[in-house]
Amino acid sequence: MQIAIVFVVFLILLVISIPIGSSLGIVSTLPGILDQEFPVSVYYIVRSMLSGLDSFPLLAIPMFVLSGIIMARGGVSRKLFDIFTYFFGKFRAGVPCAVIITCLFYGAISGSAPATVAAVGSMTIPILSNLGYDKKFSTAIVAVAGGLGVIIPPSIPFILYSMASGESVGNLFKAGIVPGILIALLLMGYAQYHCWKYGEDKEQIDAVVGMLRKRGFLKLMKEGIWALMTPVIILGCIYGGIASPTEAAVISVFYALFVSIVIYKSLKVKDILAICSEAVHTYGPLMFILISSTAFSRTLTLLKVPQGVSGWILNTFTQPILILLVINLFLLFVGMVMDTSPAILITTPILLPIIVEIGMDPIQFGIVMVVNLAIGFVTPPIGVNLFVASSLADIPVMDIAKKALPMILLFLVALLMITFIPAISLTL
Repeated sequence: MQIAIVFVVFLILLVISIPIGSSLGIVSTLPGILDQEFPVSVYYIVRSMLSGLDSFPLLAIPMFVLSGIIMARGGVSRKLFDIFTYFFGKFRAGVPCAVIITCLFYGAISGSAPATVAAVGSMTIPILSNLGYDKKFSTAIVAVAGGLGVIIPPSIPFILYSMASGESVGNLFKAGIVPGILIALLLMGYAQYHCWKYGEDKEQIDAVVGMLRKRGFLKLMKEGIWALMTPVIILGCIYGGIASPTEAAVISVFYALFVSIVIYKSLKVKDILAICSEAVHTYGPLMFILISSTAFSRTLTLLKVPQGVSGWILNTFTQPILILLVINLFLLFVGMVMDTSPAILITTPILLPIIVEIGMDPIQFGIVMVVNLAIGFVTPPIGVNLFVASSLADIPVMDIAKKALPMILLFLVALLMITFIPAISLTL
């Protein structure tokens, strides 16, 4: 009975637009209020919310947020885009493919899908539109490719999954590389098809690429190498055993400041305070959601929800393939209606016992979960990437979603491959 009340109240709070962090905090305390014999008090739940912040890996999240904001303000996305346009611009769909690769690399800098869409989209959507590409297509491809920001390491959702599951952050980062590249290749394939079907304005494209080529390869690389080295330095420190993911996140902040202030001179020291203020405004609401999700997860555990859900699924579906399909459908639905951070912290304790029972590697499941939720970034009604892209291009969210549908289907194809071919996630 308590479980039903908790979920009904949670849904009502969401429907009446109570912020999700507040909603989670309220329902976490409900069992203790309704039943004096509940194992823990409201005081314990509130205290557990604060103790959830005492996590060394959690420190990586605000550092990656800050690093991504510095890089965005410092114009790093433009440097990356120019390099990739130089190489691919002459080919069919070369410029849209350059946008996708830019999202891939920028995702390895920011670790955030919305941040990737904002940084890359604000610069590339006008460029694509000026080159004659349909504005809805241009906006949709940035919104979908921005989802690579949570799959390519370093990834904030991978850090959260590590906290919820106890798996290694470094191993999750390694496992995300091949799936991220696979999805990027599928999106580039669709861009090729779209440009073959609807054509391109080669004259305008050649003019832009020609200007880049006049600047010369060496000059472009001299300007862009610092941006290209960012993910290399971050991941190199982690995989080389030089630093933990949290320490690498701090290194990325100082590297971003050095590149933006000293090398590119696109930022000044006086800008740092405003950047820190933006980072706090970005991370503050996320922090409240995190601590509320931690409390809600503990409440669900005390109510034995994970055991109940696990038992029901394993008793209802006997074949591992069916179980995985049901879990994927469930995660796709969760990604459509809930933000990524609470979704990971809430569903991981519920689903992980099932995954272990059917013999799936928890690292592979972490990739499957994040890819599912990445699809949620471009799926209404939440679809954060859609809203960010809509604000950039002044196009209705549903128009972008319709144009993004073929790319979302390719995302689903990649999801099935990642789910049923373990080597894609576990090779590295």
